[in-house]
Order: sequence, then structure tokens, then C-alpha cells
Amino acid sequence: PSAAVLSMNIHTLGDSLGPSLAVTSVSLSDSGDVRYSETEPMLPEGTLSGEEGNAEEKEEEESQRPPTRNMPKESPLAMALQIVVPFLLAGFGTVSAGMVLDIVQHWDAFKYITEIFILVPALLGLKGNLEMTLASRLSTAVNVGKMDSPIEKWNLIIGNLALKQVQATVVGFLAAVAAVVLGWIPEGKFQMSHAVLLCSASVATAFIASMLQGFIMVGVIVGSKKTGINPDNVATPIAASFGDLITLAILAWISQGLYNCLDSHPYVSSLVCAFFLSLTPVWMVISSKHPASRTLLYSGWEPVITAMVISSIGGLILDKTVSDPNLAGIVVYTPVINGIGGNLVAIQSSRISTHLHFHSAPGEVPEEAKGCYYPCRTFSNHRSAQVLLLLVLPGHLIFLYTIHLMKSGHTTLTPIFMTVYLAAALLQVFLLLCIADWMVYSMWRSGKDPDSFSIPYLTALGDLLGTALLALSFQFLWYIGDQDSDVGD
Repeated sequence: PSAAVLSMNIHTLGDSLGPSLAVTSVSLSDSGDVRYSETEPMLPEGTLSGEEGNAEEKEEEESQRPPTRNMPKESPLAMALQIVVPFLLAGFGTVSAGMVLDIVQHWDAFKYITEIFILVPALLGLKGNLEMTLASRLSTAVNVGKMDSPIEKWNLIIGNLALKQVQATVVGFLAAVAAVVLGWIPEGKFQMSHAVLLCSASVATAFIASMLQGFIMVGVIVGSKKTGINPDNVATPIAASFGDLITLAILAWISQGLYNCLDSHPYVSSLVCAFFLSLTPVWMVISSKHPASRTLLYSGWEPVITAMVISSIGGLILDKTVSDPNLAGIVVYTPVINGIGGNLVAIQSSRISTHLHFHSAPGEVPEEAKGCYYPCRTFSNHRSAQVLLLLVLPGHLIFLYTIHLMKSGHTTLTPIFMTVYLAAALLQVFLLLCIADWMVYSMWRSGKDPDSFSIPYLTALGDLLGTALLALSFQFLWYIGDQDSDVGD
């Protein structure tokens, strides 16, 4: 057992609603020394366990419980309307990030230290590892009433933001180490000055971007609560819309600045890295003082670090692809296909998790999820998966034409290019939705909270699948004859 975790994400699943079940809220002030399992705070004791009690005991328990909240109904149309606007906003954010990456790939730092490209998916993936998970936890807190009290609200916000800064700093450092290993060791080349620059740029970018996005996410969650919008439908896409652009701009600016200082002031990179790493103990102390984040400070590293490694492999594919002048046009589309896939699968993962919190006890799954997994189950049991898959083609068409109108891409939008690109995007999201369905139920069955564990894995897989499928698409276009100069750079 571990300390109470308030990272349960409450979402509405219109097509899967059964009888509404009440959920009690646990006060932070009461949970300081009590031990809980990771999924327990969402589920009142005995409600779903099948235990029978006498009527008097049940009446007495009901009289002592605070006001209950029922799971509201949500039609597919209402769900789609709530998702479309933040989905498009997030998409334009990824388009902007792609345009920035298309420009900065010609900067000296990116040309002479190409391993920075390995950092790109890992650092952009922080929005899945940290920002979307933060949005998930705070959305849960809003929906079950844990942010009604000002004291509880600030306990949750401060604890989770401090936890996020610890995780961002550590992941930034490990991403740089992965870039060094994946980029230089296989080639037998190693320069200490470049390695230190990578570490400094990665740690500083992760720290600053995480802090800025954390403040934005808190504002979005609190604003959603006041306007009556379900934060689960809007928080994660909005986190992604700002996340990619902010992170990439900061990475480019810091990398180029440190590269300019490499010859005249070589010690600057070491000082920058040491400064941000030295702040980690401070954030650990702050995070450990809040029950909501104390448990994840010790147990929440597995998905974050694993997701970083997965994203770094995608970064290696990007690095090798960009190094081929015939395929350099891939750069502008990479953040788009990766971001869109991650946004859609994060929504689906959160909604399935919410359905489980309302209708199943920890360790138990509904009847329709038992037995061997098969892909049709994902789309027959969850209408939300159908809605999300239908958004892929029109969404990507809008983003492709936006890139074309901004004259950012180096690839002509020929029918064959658009067909191959859209097929890759559709296959990516289809695979991610199927993996999400299997993964969330598996984690729930094993007693883990899907909100804290599944999103990092899924967004990282989105980066890997998106980059790999896009690289294969460009290779295919090159081989079939689409070899004019605009396929490259």
C-alpha cells in the first residue's frame, strides 16, 4: 500500500454510462498518515466490493457521507464539440512547432551537434509525461470536489507543480544521456564539450518549459471549473498546444546560445547544468510535504523514464532521417503527426480510466473487457474511440494545408503525398487507440492508476510510431519516384 494518490481522472463516457455511482471525496487533512492503495481515493469503501451489510449500517454510512456527485451523461455530439476546438488549437500548436523546427534545423547548433534532434521527441514528450498527467490529476480533483476548499486546492497545486519540476529536471538530464549514448557511442565519436552542452540545454529546457506549462495548466483547470466545461476534454489538448511550441523554442534558443559560448566561455554550459540540477532537492522537499504528490515522488518514475527512452528511440530515427538530404522535408511534419496522435490517445485513455473508476472496483474489469483482446472491441465498446478516429483525416488535412499556405514545408502537396501521409497518420492513431484500450484495462487489473501510468507510455509510443511511419512514408515516396527537390530541403 502507498499514500493516497489524488491522480484519478474523472471523465464522462457517454456511450458507456450505466447507473450513476456516487463518489466520495477524501480530505487531504485526513490523509496525512493513512495508507491507501493507488486507486482507493476514488472508490468509497464497500461501494463496489460486493460486500453485504445490514440496512442500519448502510443508512448510518450514508448519513455521514458528504454530498455525492453523479457521473453526468454526455452525448457523442456534445463530446465531439468539446474536443474539436482544443484539438484544433493543439494541432495548430504542433504546426507552429514544426515550422520552428524547420527553421532552426539550419542553425549552427543543430547542424554541428545533430544529436539535438534526438532530444526533440523526448523533450516534446514531456507534455505527455508531465503536463497531461498533471492535467489528469487536477481534472480528477475538480470533478470529485477536492478543489472546492482553498486549502485543499493549493495543497494539490503546489505539491503537483513541485513534483513536476523534479521529474522534468531528472528526465531532461536522462534524455541528454540517452542522446549521447544513442548518437555518439555507435559511431565511436565523443566530445565532452558537446555532451555537456546537450545536458545543459536539455535540463534547462525541461525545467523552464515545465514551469511555464504548469502555470498554464493550473489556469486552464481552474477556468474550466468556473465555466462548467469538463476539464478532461480540454485540458490535455491545450497542454499540448502550448507545450510543443514553448519547449521547442526554448530548446533552440538555449542550444544556440550555449553553442555560441562554446569557444569563448566553455564553462557556461557546466554552470547552467549545475544550477538547475542543484534546485532539485528544493523541489523534492516541497513535493514530499504534500500527501497528494508524496507517493508519486517515490513511485511515479517508472512510466516517466520508460517513456523518455521510447521517445529517444524515435529521436534517433528523426536524427538519422534528417541526416539524409533526400528526406530532410520530414522535419516540419514530425511534431504534427506525433502531437496529434498523442493528444487523441490521451483523451481516450483518460475517458476509459474514468469509466473504470465509476463502474469497477480496483483489480476488477467489466465483463466486456474480459478475455483475450481484439481490436474490434475498442471501437464497439467505446463510441469515443470512433469519434477520435474520425477526427484524424479532417484534422490532418487542415494542418497540411496550413503548413502549405505558410510556405513552411518543402514537400509539394501532391495527391500521392497526401494519401501516403494520411494513411500513416490514420494507422498511427488506430494502433494507439487499440494499445490504449488494452493497456488501461491491464493496469487497472493490476491495481495501478491508469491516469498516472498510461498516458506517458501512450504519448511516447505515439512519438515512436509517428516518427517511424513518417520516415517510412518519405522513404516510400522517394522510391516510387516522388524524387523532385522539394521532397528534401
